[in-house]
Amino acid sequence: MDSGYASRREELLLVAVNCSRSAATCFCTSVNTGPKARNNFDIALTEICNDNEHYFVLEIGTERGAMVVEGLDLQDADCGQIEAAAAVSKNASKQQRSLNTYNLKQRIYDNIANKAYFADVADRCLNCANCTMVCPTCFCSTVEDVTDLAGESAQRVRYWDSCFNASHSYIVGGSVRQSGDSRYRQWLMHKLAIAGAILVAAHKSKISEMRGLDRQMPITMAAFFIASLSII
Repeated sequence: MDSGYASRREELLLVAVNCSRSAATCFCTSVNTGPKARNNFDIALTEICNDNEHYFVLEIGTERGAMVVEGLDLQDADCGQIEAAAAVSKNASKQQRSLNTYNLKQRIYDNIANKAYFADVADRCLNCANCTMVCPTCFCSTVEDVTDLAGESAQRVRYWDSCFNASHSYIVGGSVRQSGDSRYRQWLMHKLAIAGAILVAAHKSKISEMRGLDRQMPITMAAFFIASLSII
């Protein structure tokens, strides 16, 4: 695990807020990621709001979360309140959209040359990178060397970046992915095909289980390392 990320994550208090309603564009239930948080949180909140009352049902996920809750003036939830929270989550799971994940990786590969599709998406995309900035599964970064005017000191700084930025794939001679449709295609492949393919090949189901994967799949990981040098 990246040491910088690990140190910050260790000090982080994660408070999840469960969805209480779904929008017309929601599809989290079809990919088994919501609308209720099931793990990896310290505290989870479910909002109950109707004509007669407004409150939150709180769920403790870790010892750290329990320590925080101990210092709060709260009442234990009764059976009715717990049932109300469950009903809210059930209602939020009734979604109009869904994502068919069956054989998804191969279907993406089969349509990778469909330029008309990617061009259509690119016409509607602003390439603002906001989606990748708020997505918890986007983790692209870049490296920048900074020197002072006197030339006496230098720093190499890594900071959060987005594959939707043209500069993200910049190497000597220019950006590898200069068009919006090529950057969208890169994002889609990375998100739903390439990373997923490694998990399947390694017989893993969670990103957290990929620790030590460099020893299990040395050739694949070496290829990824060499490829990553092209974006520095």
